[in-house]
Amino acid sequence: MTREDQADQVRERPAGGPPPPTLWRELRTFAIKIAAIAGIGMLLLTFVYGLHYNREAGMSPSLKDGDLVVYYRLDKDYRAGDLLLLVFQGEKQLRRVIACAGDTVDITSEGLVINGALQQEREIYRRTERYAEGIEFPLTLNEGEVFVLGDARDNVTDSRVYGPVKTGDTLGTVIAALRRRNL
Repeated sequence: MTREDQADQVRERPAGGPPPPTLWRELRTFAIKIAAIAGIGMLLLTFVYGLHYNREAGMSPSLKDGDLVVYYRLDKDYRAGDLLLLVFQGEKQLRRVIACAGDTVDITSEGLVINGALQQEREIYRRTERYAEGIEFPLTLNEGEVFVLGDARDNVTDSRVYGPVKTGDTLGTVIAALRRRNL
């Protein structure tokens, strides 16, 4: 390109207009956009959603050891059947809500009884039995409490051991599970 061509290009650009984009300017803009998206993602995973890698068999067959779950931190208005994440003795546990505030829970020789009705639970393949040591039944839940059980029902640490769980002490509701092994 001759000097005359360069001079013509300078004259064609309006005075005070933006300079033509350069490769470095475009790369910098792209990097800023990627950083903003990553920052928003980190904020969402820190304050709104959470990830938990399941390391126990207490929720089998629903959730298996090695599954990755996504939970929603802001929803603590639990209903029977919801999965929640809680912490007991420093360990995170996934458990199913069986009963909510105002419900009366009993475990008899016939099985799990809620509000006087024997429960027929889908995908629970073992009988629900009392543990030799644990809480006393029947138990009526107060406001802000839920009763949780593991789906495996045998040798699982759940509300039969530690009693009702305060909803404010839970981490959130499970909204998705990703199978990682044993598909």
